Amino acid sequence: MKQPENVREIVMLQPDYMGLIFYEKSPRFVAAHIPEVASEVKKTGVFVDASLDFILQKIKLYQLKAVQLHGKETAEFCRQLRQKIQDEKVEIIKVFSVKEEFNFNRLEEYEGIVDFFLFDTKGKNKGGNGITFNWEVLKDYPSSTPFFLSGGIGLEEAEAVKELMIWFQKNGKENLLYAVDVNSKFEDEPGLKNAEKLRQFQERIRRS
Repeated sequence: MKQPENVREIVMLQPDYMGLIFYEKSPRFVAAHIPEVASEVKKTGVFVDASLDFILQKIKLYQLKAVQLHGKETAEFCRQLRQKIQDEKVEIIKVFSVKEEFNFNRLEEYEGIVDFFLFDTKGKNKGGNGITFNWEVLKDYPSSTPFFLSGGIGLEEAEAVKELMIWFQKNGKENLLYAVDVNSKFEDEPGLKNAEKLRQFQERIRRS
């Protein structure tokens, strides 16, 4: 999100999180004022290999409630960030890219430091590639840290998302698939979300 009127429009749908991208190479880069949003909507800053000072500056300026780390941030970096924001109650989401397979051992050093993992499609861009990865990989997820599902999710994927959610529920892992992160397939242009498409997606996901 980056356009004030569009932010106000999407807030009416009451999403749990709203992403603001602070990566200058992204067409969704936020460089302007963002209007106030309901406290129930967690404004989330998306960063790619940014410095601690830069992240802390944006947390304060935009009153962020979560940060999504989309680069090569180490576990030690995440630990330092955690120490800096522990009094702010800001969530840390660490992103990992997946294609056909994934080595879950990579997550171990981040356990107990970050609040969530996010699995996105490995592509040429840092997010917003518009393609999905092999979700079957996630059925071998060994961690107790909840995760976000991301990567090329649009209206056409709603039923498949529900099926994956049901699989986790049936296998006693309903608390692991924590959230669904959507982006490029709901845009009319980079940073401009289509509220009607998002509303339809919400309805399809929630429909029993």
